[in-house]
Amino acid sequence: MTEVGYSEKVMEHFMNPRNVGVIENADGYGKVGNPTCGDLMEIFISVKDDIITDIKFRTFGCGSAIATSSMVTEMAKGKNIDEAMKITRNDVADELDGLPAKKMHCSNLAADALHEAIKDYKKKKGIE
Repeated sequence: MTEVGYSEKVMEHFMNPRNVGVIENADGYGKVGNPTCGDLMEIFISVKDDIITDIKFRTFGCGSAIATSSMVTEMAKGKNIDEAMKITRNDVADELDGLPAKKMHCSNLAADALHEAIKDYKKKKGIE
């Protein structure tokens, strides 16, 4: 995979992804997919006092999709939901020391799945 231009951080998160799994009865759930490449990401969050106390992901996709899912969970854990909502696609790619241009859509999916999980949490709690 290194010939594609992946950073060591991308490889590390692909080979040893963090926070893989499902949270039963999650406070928030987000699911996004990209029909072009077939990637599918799910993010589950547990929230206490508006802080993301636990976060898990399940991803069907390429190495970049797995690495970006892993990284976004690391970035969001322990953050206030409003702070986590500000995590952008570029933030995820930057934290991974960059992604090849043709793989940037993976960072889009990771950030989008996080945002969907936060929106789901806010909807359940009646927060606008």
